[in-house]
Amino acid sequence: MVVLAASILHKSGKVLVSRQFVDMTRMRIEGLLAAFPKLIGTGKQHTYVETENVRYVYQPMEALYLLLITNKQSNILEDLDTLRILSKLVPEYSDYFEESICKCAFDLIFAFDEVISLGHKENVTVAQVKQYCEMESHEEKLHRQMREDKIREAKDEMKRKASEIDKNKIIKNRGDNYKGGFGPLQSMGSGIFENSFNDTSISSSGTGSRLSSDVDSFSTKSKARPTSAATAPPKGLGMTLGKSKRTNQFLESLKAEGEVIVEDVRPTLGKSQAAAPPPTDPITLTVEEKLNVTLKRDGGVSNFDVQGSLCLQILNQEDGHVQVQVQTGENQGVSFKTHPNMNKELFANENILGLRDANRPFPTGQSGDAGIGLLKWRMQSTDEKMVPLIINCWPSSSGNQTYVNIEYEASSMFDLQNVVISVPLPALREAPSVNQIDGEWRYDPRNSILEWSVILIDNSNRSGSLEFVVPQADSSSFFPIAVRFMATNTFSNLMVTNIIPVKGGNPPKFSQRTQLITENYQVV
Repeated sequence: MVVLAASILHKSGKVLVSRQFVDMTRMRIEGLLAAFPKLIGTGKQHTYVETENVRYVYQPMEALYLLLITNKQSNILEDLDTLRILSKLVPEYSDYFEESICKCAFDLIFAFDEVISLGHKENVTVAQVKQYCEMESHEEKLHRQMREDKIREAKDEMKRKASEIDKNKIIKNRGDNYKGGFGPLQSMGSGIFENSFNDTSISSSGTGSRLSSDVDSFSTKSKARPTSAATAPPKGLGMTLGKSKRTNQFLESLKAEGEVIVEDVRPTLGKSQAAAPPPTDPITLTVEEKLNVTLKRDGGVSNFDVQGSLCLQILNQEDGHVQVQVQTGENQGVSFKTHPNMNKELFANENILGLRDANRPFPTGQSGDAGIGLLKWRMQSTDEKMVPLIINCWPSSSGNQTYVNIEYEASSMFDLQNVVISVPLPALREAPSVNQIDGEWRYDPRNSILEWSVILIDNSNRSGSLEFVVPQADSSSFFPIAVRFMATNTFSNLMVTNIIPVKGGNPPKFSQRTQLITENYQVV
């Protein structure tokens, strides 16, 4: 009885994770896994397939297959028990999505190794496997501590070097100011002090004679030592002028390179300094969708993927025994997936999110935590009508110049906020010439990017255009175009309608936040 390999495959046949427990070549395991999707029949109740040499024992997991490859002499009852334990381990480390499986691949492989050793099943439970995989290693702790010590030493050395460089700059600036900044003060140094002291002696009638004698003695000493008067400038006069001039020149050069300079303004007590008040609602639910879109420059959609999540944040422990009533909307293209600890039947029948163990409360957290995930969903499409913002770019050459016309067309499904369209440019000596624009623009010379920003796109400006001119360049220089924005409504239209106390009583007060953001939105 030998288990040759344990694998997780997509129903399309793509291998996500595979662990071999006996010696075999890569060509052999790839051939066995490639043959599996062709052997699966439709409408059959059993979950095993036999060939001349091996037996496939598998279990469907939504869009995935958990697969064991064994020899034909293996006990199928033992193999089914092994498959059952592995199926319980997978949701402990990952969701049933392809990205999540690939992200947790090594954790799954380590867990598989605890269940199967050299092709034979170990007598372990799911709890024991999790405990074995989480055990700490002294060598790993020592390695991490040594790495942190090296990073700390490198940071200290970096700070010391930076301090030395700053000191050298200050000394050099002082030397330059002494050489060229105070020459004209040699001839007028004594006169300044004499005039100031004479004015003081005139205004002070009671001590005029004593101050006059002090002035005479001071002027005599200054005339006897002209070198000291030339090398000792008045405090705060020459140094301040020289420093401000050099600082202004440095700031102007940074501004010319495209850096944003923030003035150093002392904070004042008032409304602008007041921090935003912390949330007072005991329960906060956040609905967030991340949008990944790749548009083709000639038209059409190459990739459209929406991934959403519903997160729950509870401040007080006494409010943890609750259930969440949601409304999922009418979008049939959205597939929902609950957390493994959620009651799946309750959500499927009544759209209520509650724990499988009703006596167990939800974890609580502080206001700065992101909360715990209750529900995830995903939507994929190739329909261009689903894209909230379409970008068209038309470069055309005329003589030794290239005219670039860019237009956007926004769908009426969303009102988009803080829209920024970043267009890459070829290397330029000066900023491009913008002939027409709906919105505002900014040129970043360091990264050679033209940013077109529109604060709000609603029914008043569902379309807009931009035209600029640059020296002659290839049309591919203006791609890929990156886009980012946010919206306050989502594709799923998921809403939280009620909070249900499990133990009875009045439902606690709750607030809901909904947003759609772009994660990777570009035109290639």
